[in-house]
Amino acid sequence: MTKKIPLFMTFFIMLFLFTGCVQRELVISQPDIQQSQNNTWGGQSNISENIDTSDLDENLTETETVITEEMPEQRMERITFPAEEYNRLPRTGKGTVKGTIYVKDAYEKRIPGSGTRLYLNPVTSYSDQWYKESYIGGYKMEKADPRLFNYLRFTAADSNGNFAFYGVPSGKYYLIGTVTCGTECGYSSPKSIRIATQVSVTGNQVVQKDLSRMVD
Repeated sequence: MTKKIPLFMTFFIMLFLFTGCVQRELVISQPDIQQSQNNTWGGQSNISENIDTSDLDENLTETETVITEEMPEQRMERITFPAEEYNRLPRTGKGTVKGTIYVKDAYEKRIPGSGTRLYLNPVTSYSDQWYKESYIGGYKMEKADPRLFNYLRFTAADSNGNFAFYGVPSGKYYLIGTVTCGTECGYSSPKSIRIATQVSVTGNQVVQKDLSRMVD
């Protein structure tokens, strides 16, 4: 009887260790599974890595060729950053903005903005100046005040140009994206085509808004 006890204890200890290892393996793998489930175009709202916001300063509009040839390189001075105006903006919300970003060639063929980064820029006197002077007017702007980026919301389009922003606070926004297009758009080399429009969100509203334009 005394010889069987150590044998039984050894078996019990080995069983415990083996079971513990398996459980520990399962616990580690769970975050990986969850991450892969959430890593879709619809779940990337407000991502911030590798975001190119140069189109807040550059003139990547439909008048790009004319601007480059006829306008001087001097950049337009921005108005003073209206901190109080931005401080009044809501920071959390339940709204959704979704749609498709694409450009169309001369034959009305859709060319999706595959993998395009998009952002929502709250409508303020600061962003109004950018929209009127840079996007519509085609002027290059001075660098944006770094405080602005605390109020932008980012996402990315999938391979078909579909995008979505979740948890959007109520308010008005400029919806902005820049599509890179080359030979498929009839250009000899890739060009950046910026597209912007205004959207309005209230409460938990789901706003469907495509972002598109014809290529030059």
